[in-house]
Amino acid sequence: MIDLTDSHLAALAGLAGGVMLGLAARVGRFCSMGAVEDAVYGADMGRMRMMAMAAAVAIAGTYVLLSVGAFDPNDTRYFRVAWSPIGSIVGGLLFGTGMALVGTCGFGSLARAGGGDLRGLVMVPVIGITAYATIAGPLAPLRLWIVPVVPIEDGTFDHGIAQLTASRLSVSEFVPAAIAAMALAGWALLDARFRGLSGHLVWSVIAGAAIVLAWFATSRIAATSFDQIETESYTFIAPLGQSILYLMTSGAGDLDFPLGAVAGVVLGAAIGSFFKDEFRWEACDDARELGRQMMGAAMMGVGGVLAAGCTIGQGLSALSLLSLSAPVAIVSILVGARIGLYLLVEAKFLKRGA
Repeated sequence: MIDLTDSHLAALAGLAGGVMLGLAARVGRFCSMGAVEDAVYGADMGRMRMMAMAAAVAIAGTYVLLSVGAFDPNDTRYFRVAWSPIGSIVGGLLFGTGMALVGTCGFGSLARAGGGDLRGLVMVPVIGITAYATIAGPLAPLRLWIVPVVPIEDGTFDHGIAQLTASRLSVSEFVPAAIAAMALAGWALLDARFRGLSGHLVWSVIAGAAIVLAWFATSRIAATSFDQIETESYTFIAPLGQSILYLMTSGAGDLDFPLGAVAGVVLGAAIGSFFKDEFRWEACDDARELGRQMMGAAMMGVGGVLAAGCTIGQGLSALSLLSLSAPVAIVSILVGARIGLYLLVEAKFLKRGA
C-alpha cells in the first residue's frame, strides 16, 4: 500500500488541474499565443475573450476563497517578495518575443508535446534549463541586478491591487476583485459570437477553475502539514527545469505540486489529442526553424524568471490575486509577442527561408 505524503497530495492536486489545463489547450484551443495571432492577423478576438473569461473565473473564485478564510494570499510567492516593475517589463517583453518565435509559450509547449509534437519535447528542456540558469546558474547575478529580491514583511506593504484599493476606499477586498472579474467577464460575453460558442465559454471556465482549485488544495495541505508545502497555483517556467532535475536525479519522495502540474498538462493534452483524433508525430521542417524556436525558448526561460511568471503564471495565477505585477507583465508579454510577430512575419527578419 502506498503511503501518500503531503507532498504527494500536492502533486496529485497539480496533476488534476494540469489535466484540466491540458484538455483546455488541446480540445478548447486555449492558447495565449494563438489568441494574439488571431487578433493581429485574423481580427478574431474569440480566444482573447477566452483568456479574459478564464481570468474572471480565477479572480472571482480566488477572492471567494479569501473572503471565507479558506485561502491567504500572503502565503503565496507573489505577495512574499516586493514587486519589480523593471523585471515585469523587461522579462515580459523578452518572454513575449520568445513566445512569438516559438509559436507558443511554456504551457503550450507541454500541450504540443502531449499531442505528439516533437518540437515541444525540444523546447521544454530549453525553457527549463535557461530558467534554472537564470535562477541559480551563471545568469543569476544578472537576474539579481535587474530584479533584486526584497522580502516583504507583513504589515509593511500593500501587496495587490485589491488590497491597495480596499485600504484607500475602506471597503472589503472582495469589492474591487468583484468589479475586476465582472469587467473581464462582461467584455468576454459582450460578443455574441463568443456567447454562441459554448466550447469557448466552457473551456475558459475550466481553465480559470483550475487556478482556483490549485490555490485551495495547496493552501489546505500547507495549513495542516508538517512538511514545507508551498501555497501555489500554475506557472510553467521554473517547474520545467525542476521536472528535468527530478527525472535525472530525484526519488519519488520529491514529488510536489509543480511536478504534478507539468505531468498533468502533458497527460491532459494527450487525452485531448486522442479524443479529437489529432495525435500526430510532428517535427520542425528544417534546422533554421529549429534554431529560431530554440532561441525563442531560451528567451522565454530567461524572461519568464525575470517577470516572475509566464502567460499562465502571471496571466492567470498572479492575476487571480490581483497582484501588482500581473497587469504590467501581461501587457509587456503582449507587446513582446507583437514585436516577435513583426520580426517573424512582417519584417521577415527571422522568417524561414528569408
